[in-house]
Amino acid sequence: MVVNMNLFKFFMIFVKIGAILLGGGYVILPIMNSEFAEKRHLLTKEEILDYFALSQSLPGIVAANMSIFLGYRFYGKKGALLGVLGVIFVPFWSIIVLASVLGTLTGNTIVQSAFWGIGIAVVALILLTIREIWQTSDRNLFFYIIFTGTLVALIYFKISPVQAILIFSFIGVLLKKLEAKV
Repeated sequence: MVVNMNLFKFFMIFVKIGAILLGGGYVILPIMNSEFAEKRHLLTKEEILDYFALSQSLPGIVAANMSIFLGYRFYGKKGALLGVLGVIFVPFWSIIVLASVLGTLTGNTIVQSAFWGIGIAVVALILLTIREIWQTSDRNLFFYIIFTGTLVALIYFKISPVQAILIFSFIGVLLKKLEAKV
């Protein structure tokens, strides 16, 4: 795929994403959809969802993983490096600045109120991500088996998310092979 933008503009897209990315990995899906599917038409929502799922299943920060995958897809190793540097640029410098004034800020009611509002916005973005994934999922009997099994395993048996991913990835492969034989 040919991307009609220079490397600096590509880097700046990830800087912008890193600057508005509050709330962790689940928040990145709607932002990536907006930037790469809706605005620039470089990827489909399904492709972004695939990169998101892959990024979640690997160790590390989901936003960094996705940036590496997308950067590599469009510009190879140089793009992967620019993508991850771009997405961490603003958070890195924000942490440096905040660390220097942290003691003063923790007691400030305005800062506490801002974090309260940000927390609510993050919940809304997570719900939006759930909706996006739900709408693009191929929901059949096997989908509901894995979904229910994962939910039960996480809530009632309190298995770790890593164990859930490994177990239900394996079950997913088995069920898809079974479905292919039928």
